[in-house]
Amino acid sequence: MNTMHTFVPTRLIRLGLPIALLLACSLLIWVTDADLRLSRAVYGQDGIWPGLDRFPWDLLYEYANAPAFLLVGAAGGILLASLFVKYLAGQRKQALFFLLMLALGPGLVVNVLLKDHYGRARPIDVHEFGGQFPFTQFWQPGTSSNNRSFPSGHASIAFYVVAPWFVLRRRRPGQASCWLAGGLAYGSLVGAARIMQGGHFLSDVLWAGGLVYLSGEVLAQLMGLDREPADEEHC
Repeated sequence: MNTMHTFVPTRLIRLGLPIALLLACSLLIWVTDADLRLSRAVYGQDGIWPGLDRFPWDLLYEYANAPAFLLVGAAGGILLASLFVKYLAGQRKQALFFLLMLALGPGLVVNVLLKDHYGRARPIDVHEFGGQFPFTQFWQPGTSSNNRSFPSGHASIAFYVVAPWFVLRRRRPGQASCWLAGGLAYGSLVGAARIMQGGHFLSDVLWAGGLVYLSGEVLAQLMGLDREPADEEHC
């Protein structure tokens, strides 16, 4: 009975804290006008987006999805091999989680439901930077039907690198923390590249990371990944 009483609040906290942090950061961006301020600072006086066709920003843009594809490839290989190798049968649920998180977070939520229909114009295409569309806040659907900014697709696939955090955080918390920190850092770096290129606003990157993380959290709870036995493991 005590276990149940502690388990339910923990699950709610793991959802509630990221949501609260996402909303608080979003409010801060709005009240400080950080989307336009940051893009203006990047754009500068010369009217050139400094990340276009320049190292390392172009490299980050081109290969943003490479780490995610490596993780998914490994998971797919384990899932397939588990059909023939008994030792790997116990890893099927974890491997399936990687595939489903990619499909749910960066795939369905970010790119299909929001990015393909929201219509928010990119910084490079708004009036403030010589474009043809008005600037809209992150909660306002825009009129840019073929050049959508919210959320950032490249940042979302980069933030997907946090996926091992959900699989390892109970059994190997040290390793899990390393994946969480690394995934957040990599997603932020790719997001910075997209801001430097005029492809996205700060809030586009923030929500890409938030939605991918929350997709992983919901999926991990539905699949019962936190019911695995705990180990002591350090990064």
